[in-house]
Amino acid sequence: MMRRLFGGVVIALSAALALAGCGGGNDNPLAEPTTGASASSQGGGTKVVVGSANFPENVLLGSIYSQALSAKGVQVEEKFNIGSREIIYDQVQSGALTVLPEYIGSLLAFVDKDSTARTKDEIVAGLKEKLPATLEILEPAAAEDNNSLTVTKETADKYKLSTIEDLAKVSKDFTVGGPPEFRQRQEENFKKTYGLEFKEWKPTGDATADAIKSGTVQVGNVFTTDPVIEIEGLVSLQDNKNAFGAENIVPLVNKAGVNDTVRTTLNSVSAKLDTPTLLSLMKRVAIDKDDPATVAKEWLSQNGLA
Repeated sequence: MMRRLFGGVVIALSAALALAGCGGGNDNPLAEPTTGASASSQGGGTKVVVGSANFPENVLLGSIYSQALSAKGVQVEEKFNIGSREIIYDQVQSGALTVLPEYIGSLLAFVDKDSTARTKDEIVAGLKEKLPATLEILEPAAAEDNNSLTVTKETADKYKLSTIEDLAKVSKDFTVGGPPEFRQRQEENFKKTYGLEFKEWKPTGDATADAIKSGTVQVGNVFTTDPVIEIEGLVSLQDNKNAFGAENIVPLVNKAGVNDTVRTTLNSVSAKLDTPTLLSLMKRVAIDKDDPATVAKEWLSQNGLA
């Protein structure tokens, strides 16, 4: 992700993130399971397919869900690293996937582009109203991984930036980076909420923090639980007008594919998962290069969930 950090630690971080986000090499990740998840019986013998988006944190969360369910005797199949929400949401709706780790604010913005909900309670209420009848969200976790607009400390100091609102005075001279879908999702939101208009939008993906450090972009979308923010001394600007809204992690499920055992188990996971915990788990995956499945298993064991 970054080119240089303390004599090469950044290169190791890049490799760890890449490995954590790599799939099993299938062109169609919905065709075959990516791992050999344990398979006992769920009531009626129904198989629960746990999916994930194609970034390391979502893979970690998918593994937590999968292993927690397996520990309760649920037959589980894992389908990780599928793609962005634009791809994976339809798979949950169709029933090809049963369970997906989601983020409440981004999910609501996807299903209701006119929503103005910003708080956790408002967003949950909006999702319960706008999700199709085939889908439901379970209990959100306290853990929250939000979007951010992040800059180097040098940029923050030079332009006196502490909030996203402060960017309005310089945004026309700035290039902004993020995932390929970032512009489509946020350009109008930024204009409406903060009056931001950027000189250029660049799709920087997983290399956004690197692009910020190198000056390829002056500001970028880095998730708030990414350990690189602290390691590289980057500054995430305060979202003082709540452009992004709450992003608590929540299981999104296809109703027809889950029973009370699945719901109770996943709600128990959410009850234990908070933001500091998620950040510490992601540090192990991204910095220490631990296998996400191993990190998930150890956390579940420590919390009496497996």
